[in-house]
Amino acid sequence: MGICLSARIKAEIPSHTGLDSKHVSSDGNDVSIDLSKRPSVPPTPRSEGEILQFANLKSFSFFDLKTATRNFRPESVIGEGGFGTVYMGWIDEHTYAAAKPGTGVVVAVKRLKAESCQGHREWLAEVKYLGQLYHPNLVRLVGYCLEDEHRLLVYEFMPRGSLENHLFRRGLYFQPLSWHLRMKVSFGAAKGLAFLHETKVIFRDFKTSNLLLDSVRIVLED
Repeated sequence: MGICLSARIKAEIPSHTGLDSKHVSSDGNDVSIDLSKRPSVPPTPRSEGEILQFANLKSFSFFDLKTATRNFRPESVIGEGGFGTVYMGWIDEHTYAAAKPGTGVVVAVKRLKAESCQGHREWLAEVKYLGQLYHPNLVRLVGYCLEDEHRLLVYEFMPRGSLENHLFRRGLYFQPLSWHLRMKVSFGAAKGLAFLHETKVIFRDFKTSNLLLDSVRIVLED
């Protein structure tokens, strides 16, 4: 993961747990966040219980995520990397239980490789911190799964994919980005980075494949 977390990190904790994040106004502008009221985040957690205590996240079972992604079948893969594989999944908007494909809410399920160089303690810390960071230009971590040797993260799904796809992939229906969208991407990425720097977080892997788009936002993810 490309986010470097400081022990002195502070973050704004959202007051809700639903998937319907009301963080973009009707005119498409970002909702302001009062950084002066951020609570201090406690030391690195040592167990799942400490994640639940400090992070505003849903704890998923491995069975639920296996069902949501249709048994992690290849057709559900939307991304791969050294960390593992990302799958498209469906969950119920209210209960977060696995839903049938085409129903409920679409999420991105990142399944970490068992041989990943990231240690268990580092993974716990990352989940806790990302669960408390909230900004319109950061991809939202919905929940996680920590069961036996399985470690998975569940993120909001960004339907327009990465900026990399829009810039470098050519095809029959390729269209260059408009200048309006280019400016929107630039400002959105800058706002996300500024927020991370305010909270003592360094985003170490800033690149087009880690900039995701939906209909109104550009968000950072890794």
